[in-house]
Amino acid sequence: MGKNKKRPVYLNLFKIRLPVGGILSILHRATGALLVLLLPFALYMLDRSLQDPAAFAEISARATSLEGRIVILITVWAFAQHFMSGMRHLLLDVGIGDSKSTARLNAWLSFAAIGVIVILTGACLWNA
Repeated sequence: MGKNKKRPVYLNLFKIRLPVGGILSILHRATGALLVLLLPFALYMLDRSLQDPAAFAEISARATSLEGRIVILITVWAFAQHFMSGMRHLLLDVGIGDSKSTARLNAWLSFAAIGVIVILTGACLWNA
């Protein structure tokens, strides 16, 4: 077998330009993994908050601190990202919006909806 001289020797992944649908798909997988990893922590916090009123007050105080609000905002972003991109993938699976231009528009609309959800959540968190 001869050697193929046309193979790339160095592949820089940061120079590859993914389409917006590819970025949305990667973020869908990453947020799914993040949500699965956060599940034990969320169940622990729920269990702890249901033990007694003092534990609930402690967790409530942590959630209303700056760090708690940032964690809540990141969690809401992960849920919104995973939900919106999942709905887009389901629609593509049944043949709705599967042309190239419509799929690109749907990806941008998903990002816009996620942004609106995160901004509204942030406004509610900091105005409360």
